[in-house]
Amino acid sequence: MADEEKTPAEPVDDPVTTNHTLRVADQELAYTATAGRVVLRQEVHTEDKFDGYKPKAEVFLIAYTLDGADPGTRPVTFAFNGGPGSSSVWLHLGLLGPRRVASGDAGALVPPPYRLVDNAQTLLLHSDLVFIDPVSTGYSRAATGEKPKDYHGFQGDLESVGEIIRLWTSRHGRWLSPKYLCGESYGTLRAAALAEHLQDRHGMYLNGLALISAVLDVGTLEFLPSHDLPYSLFLPSYAAIAHYHGRHGDRPLLDVLAEVAGFARRDYPWALAEGARLSTVDRADAVTRVARLAGLDRDYVDRVDLRIEHIRFFTELLRDQRRTVGRLDGRFLGWDTDYGREHMSGDPSYHAIQGPYTAAVNHYLRAELGYRNDLPYEVLTERVQPWSYKEFEARHVNVAPRLAAALRANPALRVYVACGYHDGATPYLAAEHTFAHLEIPDELRGNIQFHYFEAGHMMYVHEPSRLAQSRQLAEFVTR
Repeated sequence: MADEEKTPAEPVDDPVTTNHTLRVADQELAYTATAGRVVLRQEVHTEDKFDGYKPKAEVFLIAYTLDGADPGTRPVTFAFNGGPGSSSVWLHLGLLGPRRVASGDAGALVPPPYRLVDNAQTLLLHSDLVFIDPVSTGYSRAATGEKPKDYHGFQGDLESVGEIIRLWTSRHGRWLSPKYLCGESYGTLRAAALAEHLQDRHGMYLNGLALISAVLDVGTLEFLPSHDLPYSLFLPSYAAIAHYHGRHGDRPLLDVLAEVAGFARRDYPWALAEGARLSTVDRADAVTRVARLAGLDRDYVDRVDLRIEHIRFFTELLRDQRRTVGRLDGRFLGWDTDYGREHMSGDPSYHAIQGPYTAAVNHYLRAELGYRNDLPYEVLTERVQPWSYKEFEARHVNVAPRLAAALRANPALRVYVACGYHDGATPYLAAEHTFAHLEIPDELRGNIQFHYFEAGHMMYVHEPSRLAQSRQLAEFVTR
């Protein structure tokens, strides 16, 4: 007789705790690191009867807490990246954590093998840190027998990350601690929606949101037929990238950006809206200005009807030099298979950082934090695609109204917005546009602070930007 099929054992939390010190100037910082998976459970009811908590997912966290600190006054910052499909490695080992990867920068990349160094500017000096890898990223996975796609969408992702934040806060006695969220890229969309979700679902009011390379309204980024807004919002970023590559001579960057911002907010949207009604003279003037500001050939701008899609721009800008420029960071240069193509085959700025960060996190988790798992650590995975936005059916994905609601309900909530001038993924004028339309009273607009960097999407890859941003975030969480 065949052996009876065995029911798989329920998953359990598997945290590994290690103790560390970090010397900063004449100060020695003692802290505890905890890395491991937390079992996410769901209440189960059958015919109005409570059947317990069913394991749904195992979510990987890395938490750092300062030894001896008062949890009642010590801030805690929950951090995550975006994608969707990205682990938290970028913020963790690029900006916030006590260790960081030395990856180099545009034009001066560090070759393999790579190395980790102490981060003397770590936010751990001022706040405890919890890095969250959403389901299917990092070492996070759906529980045995469960469907990963339940978490591969706006609402499932929002609820699962919110529940992890609630669990960690409760288990570590941190309900009275000042609490912050720090998100990057899609992580800013998640963070803005979480501010409202945590308030409404759990009564958890936050002190602040740090939004790095922000996108709250995806409609500002989508190049769609009869939707002209992104063309004007991307133009200042094109101009900044063109400036970096010498297309504006010795003219100061801020002078170029001042000119292009005025044009992108007024005359350019009008010219696009006019369509076939635009006079020959006005069209010629618009073509000339767009070409000059974007650093492109006038004939090219005319041929694309004044509408420069972003991947086409990164492919076109330095076509005459047979180089491509980065999407995440337009300062980076790459090569392609040929130079007649419309869209470059890869992003040289992502290629430049993928290797260092992947090597660093795989070494660091095992060798320094003592966490061992034979699963691949998913740095940035396509397995979450297609990402579900069913809650926004027939409309643009836009969480700005949720952030506005959170601010109106919690007027103490502060928002830090970081923008890279050379970011071709989430352009800074798009963030400005979204916040200018935020439905809040004027009294609350002082809660929002913008900061700009001469770098790209991960602006901390640029050392002067990393140092400046570290100082700003330290001030933000201790104010």
